[in-house]
Amino acid sequence: METRSLYLAAYDVAHPRRLRAALELVKGYSTGGQKSVHECFLTEGEKAHLLHDMALVLEENEDSFLLLRLDPRARVLTLGKALEPVDSPYFYLA
Repeated sequence: METRSLYLAAYDVAHPRRLRAALELVKGYSTGGQKSVHECFLTEGEKAHLLHDMALVLEENEDSFLLLRLDPRARVLTLGKALEPVDSPYFYLA
């Protein structure tokens, strides 16, 4: 079984149509998040697909996308009503 790593995916998209497309794309990989920042547990293959597909959606001169791998040794701290992210044994991608 491939190892999954926790990433934060964040984007800033200028055009509403591209913004919707970016949101739908990231939500397909996301286990949680809000607005334009999402938590994603990704394998190397899923990471490559996400980066490739996002490059097709965004305009390089107008939009930005950040995929940040979080340190697995770091302690997760949640505030308010947030839930700790859980690396589920099964993920369903549509």
